[in-house]
Amino acid sequence: MAQSQRRTTVVAELLRLIIVVFGAGVGYQVAIAASPDPDTAVLGLLTPTLIGVVVGAGLGYSLGGVFARYLVKSLDRGERLLDGVTPEELVAGTIGGALTAVVVAIVTWPVFILLTPLVASSIFIFLVVLGGAFGFSVGRHRRGAVLGTVGGRGGVAVTKRASTARLIDTSVAIDGRIIDVVRAGFGHGRIVVCQPVLDELQQLSDSGDDRRRSKGRRGLETLEKLRHEAGIDVLVIPDSAQEVTEVDAKLIRIAMEQELALLTLDTGLAKVAAVSGVHVQDMHALALALRPPVQAGDSMTLRLLREGKEVGQAVGYLDDGTMVVVEKASKHLGEAVGVEATSVLTTSNGRMVFAKINRS
Repeated sequence: MAQSQRRTTVVAELLRLIIVVFGAGVGYQVAIAASPDPDTAVLGLLTPTLIGVVVGAGLGYSLGGVFARYLVKSLDRGERLLDGVTPEELVAGTIGGALTAVVVAIVTWPVFILLTPLVASSIFIFLVVLGGAFGFSVGRHRRGAVLGTVGGRGGVAVTKRASTARLIDTSVAIDGRIIDVVRAGFGHGRIVVCQPVLDELQQLSDSGDDRRRSKGRRGLETLEKLRHEAGIDVLVIPDSAQEVTEVDAKLIRIAMEQELALLTLDTGLAKVAAVSGVHVQDMHALALALRPPVQAGDSMTLRLLREGKEVGQAVGYLDDGTMVVVEKASKHLGEAVGVEATSVLTTSNGRMVFAKINRS
């Protein structure tokens, strides 16, 4: 925070200094135009040109401070929406800033023909600095388009997808399994939480209903744990879609505007976001993909290959190599029999299924 404030102060003072020089130049020009003999002393040693320079510089210092701080705050407000720079953002921002500065320089160079060097230099430098800052912000925000234009679409798509930050919704925070996913070594990177999600969790945690209050508090605890997980950068952003009323619609709008992937457990929201063009990471779909291929109560046909460790047991294998131990089936060795899974045991060496002969 202190470093950011120092950077803001330096930029503001630089712009202010440029405005002071501009004001001095304007005062100098006004004095020459208004006085028939601008180099003749009128107040002791003070000449009209010197008075014009001092007055112009003073006005530039006073008004320039206000104007420069306003510009810097405007840039900071835009930057906070894009806080945290990835390598792709840095490269794209640099390219955007450089190109914009060059374009501004080309467009504004005629001021050196129209105005005196002092005034022209002030205007020229001010516009180039402001244009470069604007280009940097735009380049960061549209990094995909910038890098795609410079380096070709083929090489950018993979990098962009791999480095995309994830915007999480309320359902992911309440569920809490994201913590286990992260601790297992998946999902590292930047996780973005927008203010409407925090507000919704806060409302739940303050609810008079015990169940809703528990959900809200669990969601807030999940976000707090994520902040302390290694390899995770949790970023809270303000509501940039205030004209939208529903939280789900806000999430879709924010994800589209800031090129974020939407991480959710809400199947309905996932479908709507996908149709809207948002990259969706559906944790519910992930859970289904990682569920055991066989669960208790499932029926299957299995060839029994050998005896088990216990008396009467027979062992067969599923197509993925999972071992199935069938009770009271040793007399069916070498046969393909119908069995029903009774339990599934997950061990450090893999998954083991226990089953019985299906008599139905």
